[in-house]
Amino acid sequence: MADLTHLDYAATLDCVHCGLCLPHCPTYQETGRESSSPRGRIYLMRGVAEERIPLDGLVVEEMSFCLACRACESACPAGVRYGHLVEGMRAEIDARGARSRVTRAFERFALRGVVARPSRLARLFALLRAYQRSGLQRAVRATRALALVPPLARMERMLPALADPHRPPLVVPAQGQRRGRVAFFAGCVMPEIFGAANAATVSVLARNGFEVEIPAGQVCCGALHAHAGDPATAAELHARNRGAFRLDSVAAVIVNSAGCGAALKDRGDEFARKVRDATEFLAEAGLRAAPRPLRLRVAYDDPCHLLHGQRIAAAPRALLRAIPELELFDLPGHRDCCGAAGIYNLTQPEMAAKLLARKVQAIVETAPQAVTTGNPGCLLQIGAGVRASGLEVEVLHPLELLERAYTHS
Repeated sequence: MADLTHLDYAATLDCVHCGLCLPHCPTYQETGRESSSPRGRIYLMRGVAEERIPLDGLVVEEMSFCLACRACESACPAGVRYGHLVEGMRAEIDARGARSRVTRAFERFALRGVVARPSRLARLFALLRAYQRSGLQRAVRATRALALVPPLARMERMLPALADPHRPPLVVPAQGQRRGRVAFFAGCVMPEIFGAANAATVSVLARNGFEVEIPAGQVCCGALHAHAGDPATAAELHARNRGAFRLDSVAAVIVNSAGCGAALKDRGDEFARKVRDATEFLAEAGLRAAPRPLRLRVAYDDPCHLLHGQRIAAAPRALLRAIPELELFDLPGHRDCCGAAGIYNLTQPEMAAKLLARKVQAIVETAPQAVTTGNPGCLLQIGAGVRASGLEVEVLHPLELLERAYTHS
């Protein structure tokens, strides 16, 4: 038996190889390869642990090729914690130096050196706003120079028009009679890219009687780091967030990013037990303020880490159905991954593009005026697909629609 540092070998034994996960796995659906299925990957993990299979290129590639969307967990009758296993195996791969040093170094610099550092991340997005607003973006795109560096070109295409960042006061008072106090977990990229979604979340909470605290000192949730095989940094970020939030003074820690919510809840500590998705919290508390009618045809797409990671499906739909005259329907394939999966659309662009093409085709066929989903990666991915296809469809967070219903006249 190999000396394992990160992989939970005992948990791999929970898999009974029934195959019920296979129809739900995006990479297996596309390739038909057993090694590209959850069952196949667990077999590879177990083989490496038992020293029957070398930690070679096949193992490294399959662990990277997995989206970690956790759809297999929803289908698994044995309760296998597949997300936990694949993250552990990725950490094991890095600990043994089995991955490209260049790739690993670039990932670590981006995730540890930028994403985990709020001030650096803010400066980066300030530069990107200047890049867009100065006209330089149009000039660069006209030259097609970015095509010489495909990863950079992919990142640039993903970038939506950037509004000003969301930097609210540290405490936003409740409107009307106060029902309670909550803390808001703002996230790392949400304030910079999707400030409107964060602003809408805080506003909707306040409109419905909740005082909202946005603690200073909070940082990235660490989900991207855990997915990338860097559990030490993920744990360090979680510890910093625990210290930033005064848990004894709030009823809940509200999160509007599915990936952040799943990562925080998976920790299983006191902080994790306070975490609630914004739609989950509001659906259970009930809307005290009645939304106004909003005539809009809206397709809902389930974020993987909300549906499969947190098992939340009804709450966002219930909130949206509370909006009079809004026509809500499930986007065909709404349970399937869009291909964003953290930074998967940058590291595995071909598979990510295939999965995105399914979503875009579903949008074309159903012709919604807006698509709504509750995760920044999904908003970026689907938004990029909509823009590239020339579709006049808004891509919005559910809380943005609810806030629009409150302010629409």
